[in-house]
Amino acid sequence: MATDVDIKDLLAAGAHFGHKTSRWHPKMAQYIHSKRDGTHIIDLAKTVANLEEALSFITQTASEGKQILLVGTKRQSQDIIKKLAEDTGMPFVTERWLGGMLTNVNTIGGRVKHLKSLEERMATGELANKFNKLEVQRFQEEIDAMNTIYGGIKELNSRPGAVFVVDVVNDINAVREAIKMKVPIVAICDTNADPSLVTYPIPANDDAIKTIQLIADYVKSAIETGKAKATKAVDKTEAAPTEKPVVLG
Repeated sequence: MATDVDIKDLLAAGAHFGHKTSRWHPKMAQYIHSKRDGTHIIDLAKTVANLEEALSFITQTASEGKQILLVGTKRQSQDIIKKLAEDTGMPFVTERWLGGMLTNVNTIGGRVKHLKSLEERMATGELANKFNKLEVQRFQEEIDAMNTIYGGIKELNSRPGAVFVVDVVNDINAVREAIKMKVPIVAICDTNADPSLVTYPIPANDDAIKTIQLIADYVKSAIETGKAKATKAVDKTEAAPTEKPVVLG
């Protein structure tokens, strides 16, 4: 079942408010409805169409058992994206995007492996048995610091099936790495962004918390629908009767 988008909800969330006309990106012209008091107004009819297409893709990606990397490092989006990741079991980045998170798997993977090793040794009491309290405290501080940076991608199994980005301009490095790795990008594109960089651009206000939350809720619904389809497909496969071999003679 496709996720239907209500234009009234987008309007109420202020999704139509773009940036000042002096800060626009010309490639967003196709998504701009008008100008009001020096501010561009986004055409919400196009937002609905693009968002529904993006949600359909997200559902399909999730139904194939692929992960969707959720990215939102600016203040307004951090808590929303982290909660979305927790609710859907998807990997996320809400702190600074480290160069190589997608393009340098060996280095980043090595750091994540080190983090997991420290956590395991801390949990089993190995560190407490080998080191004094001050040293154990330093290990815990290292674990906490690494979790701030790498915690959201500890369970990123391989190259994700898609990347969802809240702000293309703010997280341009994530966008560039996804492009380099040929990973499809779903992203909110405000009037100052270049939508041509994105596979599925969603023209909308990327600064308003209400808009970010609303779109995140739609993304959550799309992911859950896709995961439910995947589970149903597995159940059907397991329930299918096994054909007995034909014995001749």
